[in-house]
Amino acid sequence: MESLARGGTRWKRFAVVMVPSVAATAAIGVALSQGALAASFSVSGQQFKVTADQLDGTGFVQYGAVDSTKDGDKPVAVVGMNSAKIENLCQSVVVPVPVFGDVTMKLTAGAKGGPKVEAKKLYIDADDLSANASFNNIDIGVSVDKTTKGPGPSKGDKYLKDSFSQQAESVRFTDVEQRAWATTAGTFKLSGLHMAVKKGKQECY
Repeated sequence: MESLARGGTRWKRFAVVMVPSVAATAAIGVALSQGALAASFSVSGQQFKVTADQLDGTGFVQYGAVDSTKDGDKPVAVVGMNSAKIENLCQSVVVPVPVFGDVTMKLTAGAKGGPKVEAKKLYIDADDLSANASFNNIDIGVSVDKTTKGPGPSKGDKYLKDSFSQQAESVRFTDVEQRAWATTAGTFKLSGLHMAVKKGKQECY
């Protein structure tokens, strides 16, 4: 039987409702952009944290945007990849619950030695990144409207025409720590998925 906490929240149901939003996030971004850009789409207003031992992406593009949140517009670097493989992924979000306090939802997948997390047509809206990065055949300063190596601007994004972007044939990130607002993907395969919901702040980093 589900336990009912003060304020009427059924915690098992709460976790089930939140799984899709957490599972639809992953990977990594590069926080380099410039230009006055219009809002791309509305997000929840909550950031989430991601760590990964390694990410290998093909068809990379990055450009600037602004996401609309309940607290106002937030500048982000949008990163797009045609495909990505991620090793030892961890992602977490802390949800403040009235009366009960903070609740952390943490997802892990693609453990070292097993199948990696796989994504196609991956887009990440991030505002902070720490990682080691290497790029293959990179172009820095290309017009976002002239990119050819990555998937290009996401459908529905609003951005300044011919604004700054960078692209590369492939990219590798290691020892990743990232803070993001939103992520979308055409397909997202999470091998060895595990999710835990715990009281308090127990983030990936």
